[in-house]
Amino acid sequence: MTAAQEPDAQEPAPIGPPPPFDPELSAALGMIRGQFPRLSTLESIAEVRQARIDTLPPVTDDDLRLDGAFEVEERAVPGPPGAPDVPLLICRPVGAEAPYPAIYHIHGGGMVLGDNRTDLPETLLPWAKELGTAVVSVDYRLAPEHPHPAPVEDCYAGLVWTHEHAAELGVDPERIIVAGTSAGGGLSAGVALMARDRGGPPLLAQMLLCPMLDDRNDSPSARQMDGLDFWDRTANHVGWTALLGDARGGPDVSPYAAPARAADLSGLPPAFIDVGSAETFRDEDVAYAVRIWQAGGQAELHVWPGGFHGFDGFAPHAPISREAREARLRWLRRVLNT
Repeated sequence: MTAAQEPDAQEPAPIGPPPPFDPELSAALGMIRGQFPRLSTLESIAEVRQARIDTLPPVTDDDLRLDGAFEVEERAVPGPPGAPDVPLLICRPVGAEAPYPAIYHIHGGGMVLGDNRTDLPETLLPWAKELGTAVVSVDYRLAPEHPHPAPVEDCYAGLVWTHEHAAELGVDPERIIVAGTSAGGGLSAGVALMARDRGGPPLLAQMLLCPMLDDRNDSPSARQMDGLDFWDRTANHVGWTALLGDARGGPDVSPYAAPARAADLSGLPPAFIDVGSAETFRDEDVAYAVRIWQAGGQAELHVWPGGFHGFDGFAPHAPISREAREARLRWLRRVLNT
């Protein structure tokens, strides 16, 4: 690891021991540690990407149709000025009466992994099927090949196009929710800030699942869970360095890249934020919810006891995972008034 890739040298005061993992999640974490190489340096990104290709089966259009529940279409829409088109994956509910709501999905992957099909058949599409909503999933450019502002600008351009073409898609332009997990949660928060600041699409709400919000990587939970969480402080350092380069952790990081940097969290759409108690992002996510409340906004916060990063995706049948997914669906029902 080079000096530019080492975790922050100056450590704050010591903290207590890490909180325990939920017993069922701990067993799952032990099993998955050997599945993928560790994201430990910028050079390891290519190895991790290849391991995902070799290990995870591709998500097909048939997978996305959910036995005929959705029509699946791919579009290339105008990207940011001077940039390539942005690929969108559009899943429209078959038989639903238009205009229907839409969930604008931004995938996770630490800013360096994934695509717009990631996790859709397992999580978001079953919710959309039950709620009668469309899903529009954006395939943004990845770091380090495309550092900030490419990822968030791609996501915002796709959102603007979705809103402007809502009638064509059968979507209600006033009922678009932005949603993402991990890096996708951070990008969702960044897109919500952009929409507010640029007078862009009026988002109904934002769903931020274990969002990656703070490039400084120095919270107590980041230090507590270093070497323990599935996405630990070292991996987090690599992801942020890929996105921001030498600016990571410095004074001039944009809040659109790292939403925890935003000085003003007022005027944002209602937020759902959840995170595990035993994960790297716990404290930055809790702080983001608190700051939304302090700014007069709405946020529903869940801290799942014993949860590691992305626990419900790796152990979907664990009781705490089922409870977390049920809470997210309940919130979507309330927001959509269905």
